[in-house]
Amino acid sequence: MPQATSLFTDIESRVVGTSAVVIYSPSGKKRTRYPEGVVEIYASEDEARAHAEPEKHRHAALASGPSRSSEGFRLFYLVRWLD
Repeated sequence: MPQATSLFTDIESRVVGTSAVVIYSPSGKKRTRYPEGVVEIYASEDEARAHAEPEKHRHAALASGPSRSSEGFRLFYLVRWLD
């Protein structure tokens, strides 16, 4: 018998997805992980690019996450920059 699915995503799930995002990073593009507070998720790469503002340190990217770090923070991990 198929398992029923919920309309809601379990945000504490161990399954981590990859999303198009805009990351606020005033220190540049050197890091590979970012706290969820500086990441905005968008529906597509094109939408993330449209919301990026590099002159304001807001860069479009693909990132996986969020996942909980060993310190208890929810982090996104950079897959690649889009801009």
